[in-house]
Amino acid sequence: MSTQAPAPTRREQILKEAARLFAERGFHGVGVDEIGAAVGISGPGLYRHFAGKEAMLAELLVGISGRLLTGGKRRTAEATEAGDAPAALLDSLIEGHIDFALDDRPLIILHDRELDRLRDTDRKLVRSLQRQYVELWVEVVRQVYPGLTEAEARACVHAVFGLLNSTPHLGRPGALPGREATAALLHRLALGAFGAAHDADGRAHASDALDR
Repeated sequence: MSTQAPAPTRREQILKEAARLFAERGFHGVGVDEIGAAVGISGPGLYRHFAGKEAMLAELLVGISGRLLTGGKRRTAEATEAGDAPAALLDSLIEGHIDFALDDRPLIILHDRELDRLRDTDRKLVRSLQRQYVELWVEVVRQVYPGLTEAEARACVHAVFGLLNSTPHLGRPGALPGREATAALLHRLALGAFGAAHDADGRAHASDALDR
């Protein structure tokens, strides 16, 4: 049985090159003709797939938010079906986000720079998908670290996302260790951040008890 991934569609090729070019040179620094040339078709030919650059940007940013949420729900369902402990599910969620952070770095840059260029409806959809993704993590984090309040767990999740999404800023290409080593390092850092928050919460409760 073949496990080879299917070849990307032309639409997927266009989106990948658009993400790369937008991240490298900014949304306004890239023309439709350049995106077309990157995938071997004329600029006007892109309009058979997308209404314009704005439509590409919207599909990229809405699409990745949707994929992260879908992936998180899938991992949660698989862990529930397998009877995995919450800690194992948290590990799985971290692994999934690390895959995104290492493999889709242009999309992280695009989100940081270009989200405000989306139409209100698309931007609100991105934010809604992201909130659902955060809350999925918050529920799991509180199962693993029950001493954290909901607000504390949510703050931790946002902080860990910031840590993992820093990959575009970790150095020039080739300056990082190999992918496996980088993924393992990011995983340890994420778990360390959650653990540190839990330990600090425990110390705070102990200090309050002594004061009383």
